[in-house]
Parts: sequence; structure tokens; C-alpha cells
Amino acid sequence: MAKNIQSLERAAAMLRLLAGGERRLGLSDIASSLGLAKGTAHGILRTLQLEGFVEQDAASGRYQLGAELLRLGNSYLDVHELRARALVWTDDLARSSGESVHLGVLHQHGVLIVHHVFRPDDSRQVLEVGAMQPLHSTALGKVLSAYDPVAHSEVMEAERRPFTQRTVTAADEFEAMLDLIRAQGWAADAEETWEGVAAVAAPVHDRRRMPVGAVAVTGAVERLAPQGTLRPELIAAVRDCARAVSRDLGAGRF
Repeated sequence: MAKNIQSLERAAAMLRLLAGGERRLGLSDIASSLGLAKGTAHGILRTLQLEGFVEQDAASGRYQLGAELLRLGNSYLDVHELRARALVWTDDLARSSGESVHLGVLHQHGVLIVHHVFRPDDSRQVLEVGAMQPLHSTALGKVLSAYDPVAHSEVMEAERRPFTQRTVTAADEFEAMLDLIRAQGWAADAEETWEGVAAVAAPVHDRRRMPVGAVAVTGAVERLAPQGTLRPELIAAVRDCARAVSRDLGAGRF
């Protein structure tokens, strides 16, 4: 089992301390509350201050939470706004397509499923909210890799292991696939991650025209691609859904 890093635990404890109780605390207060030597506490506070997580009042010398935490918090809230804006549109997409719909965002070198609409039938299904999908083989992951520079860097630097015989792993072939995705505006996964499963995904953009997620229809390959190619009406429906969510996020028309 991996050991916890003590300095990170202490930094986290400091941030929690500053987040509760008094708005500003002095070095002695922080050190005594956490059972640390003043020198140790000061070193951690200085590092947090340099990173923008903590600010020091010039007049009193007391410490408070910094603006960088607000930025990170807003990033977390953006995910919730994305999900809230997508609820109606993804429900409509599941109903019109007859298939499951996933909404995913970039997270920890993969795709985090933040919303899942079940296939509208009586079949037994498992909720996948909170599940992680790979960047290089899923439709959601490939869309994010094509449009998000951070995702692109992560997927090119990581090991792209094959899940099936159809998984694209070679760097040059993968880059060519991303070029095609950007040109056509959508990505597909035809049994590249799971045998018998296909998906089509399109990107969602925010008011800054930045990619903040992707929406996908997922289902059995024989239903999504009965003749070996994805049904054109499914591709159009997914793209329309992604555009609608993007407009609700302030992106305007694409």
C-alpha cells in the first residue's frame, strides 16, 4: 500500500483550518492548532502562498485562503453547470435514439462519466456515473483528445494499450484519426474498447469556445452500425445535442 505524503496531508489540514472558523489566522494559531513547529508551518504556508492557495495580509501578517482555490472551485462548479445544462437535451437524445447517453469530462488522464441516461427500455442497466473511460479508445475520449490540448498531451504521452484488435495505438495513426475527428466534428468507437459495443460522440464547448466535455450515444454495435457503418441519423442527433448544450453554456452557434 502506498504511503501518504506527510507534507501534503499537513497542507490539506491547513487549508481546511483556514476554510473554517476565523477568516484569517496567524502563524502561531495555525501551528498550535495542527501541532506543528512554527518553522514547519511557515514553510508549508509559504509554498501554498507561492502557488496562490493562501494569501497573507500585509498589515496583520495573518493568512487566509487564496484566489487559486476559487478558480479550482469554479472548475468543479463548471462540471455541475455542464450536467445541469445537459439534462433535458440528453434525455431527449436517449428517447429519440433508443440508446444510452453518456456525458463525460476530462479527469485524471481519462474520461469521467458525469451523467448517464439509461436506454429507454425495460432491460437491466447499470448506472455508470463516476466511471472512468480511456481517452484513446472511446468515442468520448477521442473527441476530448481532438479538441482539448490538455487531453491531447495526456493521451499522446500515455501508453495506448489495445483493448480489442480494433484499438488504434500507433502514434501516427492516432494523430491522423484525431485530424479526421476535428474535420468531421464527431468521433466513433466501433468495438475499440469493448467487444460488441459502439458509440458516437461530439464535443461540448463553453462560452469561451473551450471544450468542456463530450456527449455520446452508446449501444450494441448491431444497432448503432447495422451495416458496418454508424447510422447517419445517430451522428446527426449526437451533434445536435452537443450543439444545444454548448448554446446553453453560452457558446453561441457552431
